[in-house]
Amino acid sequence: MLRSILALSLLAAAGAASAQWQPSAELGIVSASGNSDTTSVNGRFGLKGEDALWTHDYRLAALRAESNDETTANRYELGAKSARKLGDRAYLGAAARYENDDFAAYDYQSTLAINYGAWLLRDERRSFQLEGGPGLRRARLSDTGEVETSALLRGFADYKHQLTDSTSFFNTLLVEAGDENTFAQNDIGIAVSINKSLALKAAFQMRHNTEVPVGTERTDTLTSVNIVWSPKAD
Repeated sequence: MLRSILALSLLAAAGAASAQWQPSAELGIVSASGNSDTTSVNGRFGLKGEDALWTHDYRLAALRAESNDETTANRYELGAKSARKLGDRAYLGAAARYENDDFAAYDYQSTLAINYGAWLLRDERRSFQLEGGPGLRRARLSDTGEVETSALLRGFADYKHQLTDSTSFFNTLLVEAGDENTFAQNDIGIAVSINKSLALKAAFQMRHNTEVPVGTERTDTLTSVNIVWSPKAD
């Protein structure tokens, strides 16, 4: 399976040169002072590309928070997907994800998977995308330093709805299920356009690990209001 993923990744890299690329970035900052000094910053950068045969999706996300000069959150995540189109709606691809978190059950989690997916709905105002497939997971427990390596099944669902000309709704679900742990993340929110390139996005994120050390919460949540930059193609 690893050879299949690597072969597909090399083919995707070869096709990336001809893709039309669309960047995006977002940033949210909260700062409070007085009896309690608190600062929270979260950001994300994305790059999507598509041509006649391939689609590509790369992202970088980060979260950092400090309270009274003590770091209370420090997490970053890298993700990449490339897929070969099998017609107007179906595709076969590979997905990789790596996250590092100083305040979670795992110091890091990394996954690599093959995906078969399809657009079940795709028109001017709505889209619904599903994909899934087998993969590999490697992670290190924060309390013992033990490294886990296991097979996994990856599932992904993404729904978008353009409610009005300026307002859109989104809900994205990722599940990575393995013998050692099942990780799930759901992002839901609304984005309102400010102008052609800027939008204001309000979102709620929930992250869940089924297996965690004693004294560690299984679920983390993040509520954010971010400015999003995404230049529109002419």
